[in-house]
Amino acid sequence: MWRAAWAAVVACATAMAAYGDTRQYTFAWPFEEGGAMRPRGGTSRGVPVELAKEPSDAWRALREPGLSPFERDRRAILAMAGGFRTTFDFIETAGFTPGFEPDRPYQSWATEYVYVAEDRGDFIRLQHLLVMFYVDRHGEVQGPIVQKHWRQDWTYEDTDLHVYTGHNRWRRRVLEPEAVKGRWSQAVFQVDDSPRYEAVGTWVHEGNYSAWTSELTWRPLPRRESSVRDDYHVLAGTNRHTITPTGWVQEEDNLKLALGSDGQPAKDQPYLAREVGLARYERVTNVDFSAGDRYAERTGQFWADVRDAWADIYAERDEFGLAEEVDGRPLFEPLFDYAERLYAGEAYDPADGRAFIRATLSAYLR
Repeated sequence: MWRAAWAAVVACATAMAAYGDTRQYTFAWPFEEGGAMRPRGGTSRGVPVELAKEPSDAWRALREPGLSPFERDRRAILAMAGGFRTTFDFIETAGFTPGFEPDRPYQSWATEYVYVAEDRGDFIRLQHLLVMFYVDRHGEVQGPIVQKHWRQDWTYEDTDLHVYTGHNRWRRRVLEPEAVKGRWSQAVFQVDDSPRYEAVGTWVHEGNYSAWTSELTWRPLPRRESSVRDDYHVLAGTNRHTITPTGWVQEEDNLKLALGSDGQPAKDQPYLAREVGLARYERVTNVDFSAGDRYAERTGQFWADVRDAWADIYAERDEFGLAEEVDGRPLFEPLFDYAERLYAGEAYDPADGRAFIRATLSAYLR
C-alpha cells in the first residue's frame, strides 16, 4: 500500500498547482533556447490551500522581551513546528568545468506537518510528515496520503557529531566544548531515520530577525539528484534557517563535489557547479492534518525503536557505511512496509519490532 502512496506523494509533491500553469525562475538562464531549462517536476495537481496571514503564536513567543539567548534559540527552533505548504526550489548558478551546461532546475511543492517529537530543553526533535491531497484526472480530490519525511534533531553545545565523509559513509567527529559554547547542532536524517548530515551553527537574533547558519557541511545527494545524476558524490554547503511571522525559510548554498575512490576531492576537476536552494515553509489554515496525527500515534513506538537502534550503532561505531540496496531494496522499503501495517491498524509487538529493526539495519550496515 505504501508504494502506491509513495508514488502519489512524489507526483503530488512535484505539482505546482498553487502557482498556476506557468513555472518561473528569478535566477534563470535567459539565453537558453526553447524549454531546455524548464524546471523538473510532475503533472499532478495539489488542492488549493489557504495561507496564514497573521503572525503565529510561536512567532510572538520568539519576540517576547527579556528572554535569555538560550531560550530565544529554543523558541526559534520550536517555531518550525506546525502545518505548512512547502515549496522547494533548486538551481545551478555557475559551472566550473569546460563546456559546462546547467542542469534543469528543480521545483516541488507539498503540504506537511512538523511535529515536536521530543523536547528536553537542550535537545529538540522535529519530525516531518507529508500529508497530501491531490486532484486526479477526473477532478476528484484524493487523499489524505501520509508519508514519513525527514527529521531534524537540535542539540545545544553538542560535542559528539556524526558527519558525512562521502561514498555513503559517516564518521564520528568530537569537538572541544569551547568550539560549541552557546551554539546548536542540527542533525538531519533520511525518511528511514538513517543519517544524512550534521553541523554546528549559531542562532542570531536582531530585532525581528532570527536565523541559524551552519558551518560548511558535506551531505549525500538528495533523492532529487541521486535519481538523475551520477557524476558527483557530495553536496558541500551551508544551511540557513530563518524564522518568519508565518513560517520559516531554509536556504542552501551548495557546491557539487566529485570524489575519488579514496574519498578525497577529485584531483583534476573536483567541483562541477554551484547550486542555490530555497525551501519555504508557509503556515496553512485549511489543511486537515489529522491523518498525520494517526500515523504518528500508531507508528510512533516503532520509529522510536528505530531511533534507539541507531543510537546503539552510534555508540558502538566511530565510522560506518550503508549499502544503497540489499536484495534490490533501499533501506526505507522494509521499514516502511512494517510501519504501514501498524498504520493500517495492526498492534505493535515491541519485541518483534525491535528484533526486526536490528536485523534489518544489520543487513545494510557496512
